[in-house]
Amino acid sequence: MAIVIETQDLTRVYKSYQKPEGFTNSLKGFFNRKYQEKVALNKTTLQIESGQIVGLVGANGAGKTTLLKMLSGLVTPTGGEASVLGYRPWERKNEFLRQISILLGQKNQLWWDISPADSYALLARIYDLDPAAARKRVAHLAEMLQCTHVLHTQLRRLSLGERMKMEIIGALLHEPQILFLDEPTIGLDIVAQETIREFLDQYVKEKSPTIILTSHYMDDIAQLADKLLLISKGNIVYQGSVEEFVAKSNQELAQNEEVDFEEVIRRFLETESRVR
Repeated sequence: MAIVIETQDLTRVYKSYQKPEGFTNSLKGFFNRKYQEKVALNKTTLQIESGQIVGLVGANGAGKTTLLKMLSGLVTPTGGEASVLGYRPWERKNEFLRQISILLGQKNQLWWDISPADSYALLARIYDLDPAAARKRVAHLAEMLQCTHVLHTQLRRLSLGERMKMEIIGALLHEPQILFLDEPTIGLDIVAQETIREFLDQYVKEKSPTIILTSHYMDDIAQLADKLLLISKGNIVYQGSVEEFVAKSNQELAQNEEVDFEEVIRRFLETESRVR
């Protein structure tokens, strides 16, 4: 399989102004500013092959979303290089944008006061898609996600689970080769989570896109991911399969202790939180 995502020492450092307390000190800050630097992603080197689902796991603030935003071109790196489908993402070329999609679980890309069907019609124009083909694709995706009955309801009147299904359809409307999913099942009930998991599994078998998936629901990662990336304090600390990670972790534990994937990840996140 071809390498579609490749990074070399990809780094992102945020610099923020430390505002002193009090009016006088604030005035002094105009002439003698002090800044604090935070390393969100530290010299990350990785390769991802086409057609893979990659599970990106780490505690809050570990650098997961920063990595996704850089790979999708929303954030420019401080240092290092990245190649996604042969493009530098932050150059935001139209040819690149037509082949990727990013879905942030806590942000809407569809219009709040109109129906999803109307939003898709607008997106079809933005992506210069054939209207009839776009409608046919929406109908197919909605049937897979079991949400055809709400396509013509205002987005703001839908439940959280229904809105997320609508957002997924919008992200897939132009058939991207690479899909970045940041917490797509956050806050959803068990039934909605399972429906989205089954959909993603079926969609990958049909279209073979490359997906990078972040989630705090370990069932998402365990059931879907071909490859696991563990990130801690901006550093990738493990790259490999879920099975290899569990086997390695079990070897480090007592021989008579059986530990499943969710338990191993829970221990990893707890350890990471203590050392942050």
